[in-house]
Amino acid sequence: MKSRSTSGGLVYSTDAGRMCPVCRNSVDRCGCKKAAAVPAGDGIVRVSRETKGRGGKAVTVVKGVALAEADLVKLAQQLKASCGSGGTVKDGVIEVQGDHCDKVVALLTAQGHKVKRAGG
Repeated sequence: MKSRSTSGGLVYSTDAGRMCPVCRNSVDRCGCKKAAAVPAGDGIVRVSRETKGRGGKAVTVVKGVALAEADLVKLAQQLKASCGSGGTVKDGVIEVQGDHCDKVVALLTAQGHKVKRAGG
């Protein structure tokens, strides 16, 4: 049987709260989120409608927006409010519940983004 000193020390502690899995610091002191760069794309925002994997319900998907995570969440809030529906931001992609492609394209074009309608 191994003694505690040879097993590597501390196994579990709640002193620091939640820990970042990348840098192993507490979430308050984590520098990973701040250092994350904005994904470089081709500069074109693509708006499409998807139903796959959602039980037949339509979702408007906005991809390719070159904004930081906080700005992307604010843009998603604006789009959801103007469409009058819910939605979310997942992995840099904005999802708005319902088929609002034309309205989303018009709003993004008015904000100065280069927008294309993707898909059928």
